[in-house]
Amino acid sequence: MDLKGKRIIVTGGAGFLGKCVVKGLHARGVSPQHIFVPRRKDFDLTREGDVARLYKDAFPGQKADVVIHLAAEVGGIGANRKSPGRYFFANMAMALHLIELARADGMVDRGGKFVQVGTICAYPKFTPVPFVEDELWNGYPEETNAPYGVAKKAAWQMLDAYKLQYSMKSAYVLPVNLYGPEDNFDLESSHVIPALIRKCIEAQNRGDKQIVCWGTGKASREFLFSEDAAEGILRSAEVMDDPTPINLGASFEITIKDLVELIVRLTGFKGDIVWDSTKPDGQPRRCLDTQRAKKLLGWQAKVGFEEGLRRTIDWYRANAR
Repeated sequence: MDLKGKRIIVTGGAGFLGKCVVKGLHARGVSPQHIFVPRRKDFDLTREGDVARLYKDAFPGQKADVVIHLAAEVGGIGANRKSPGRYFFANMAMALHLIELARADGMVDRGGKFVQVGTICAYPKFTPVPFVEDELWNGYPEETNAPYGVAKKAAWQMLDAYKLQYSMKSAYVLPVNLYGPEDNFDLESSHVIPALIRKCIEAQNRGDKQIVCWGTGKASREFLFSEDAAEGILRSAEVMDDPTPINLGASFEITIKDLVELIVRLTGFKGDIVWDSTKPDGQPRRCLDTQRAKKLLGWQAKVGFEEGLRRTIDWYRANAR
């Protein structure tokens, strides 16, 4: 599919990943008038009526050709433990309504496409490393974020069922942990990199002698820069017609201990690191096999990890209030 000239809805398009996706659409020649980004104050995507109104109002008198569904309610371990019911409902409800009402709105007849962004939280807790897409059903997800992961995986199954019954074209990608400028830096709901960047810089500004980090630091993670993730998502919109799950990752892993030490060095914080082992580590390891993305999408990550961290730290320093 050539995206130029298509009318495209980007849910979550005002978020830090969404802004990269919209920027990528502009680079492909998609007119700003052909991109619609629903805002939460106008459309509650967990409500069927609001989603129906979205499809009616996005392009008055015309229909959307593509939906790129990035919107999610998501957070770190603490937020997932606090609100597991909300995280399941919100993410399941958004996908449920958006996919079904896209079908009801005639997307199949127009040859349109639905692009769903999943999560590696859908993988089983003890998936062999590196994670291969064929392992997705071989066990239960890590408990602290299982409701969120299961909801996202159910959206994949819905698209697969709609492909079988209605011939709906779709794509399904699973980005690894994302980071980058304009990320969520809220200490209660953010993921590990923005939380650590903020913690280090605020401690540095206050002159604190230490920072406290959750867990033991032994768990490992893989991180993907937001611009690289956006390019992978757009490639899936262009070349995929079925929801074959595709990992998007940077093909490396780093322990949380090494990550903290790296961010401490890059931010210039001079204090000590204290580990609170009463807090959970989360899934023991996360690292993706990205061969399918290379084969099917012709995609691989380009931004180096230290470069991406420096760009993210610089953005936070310039924009922190």
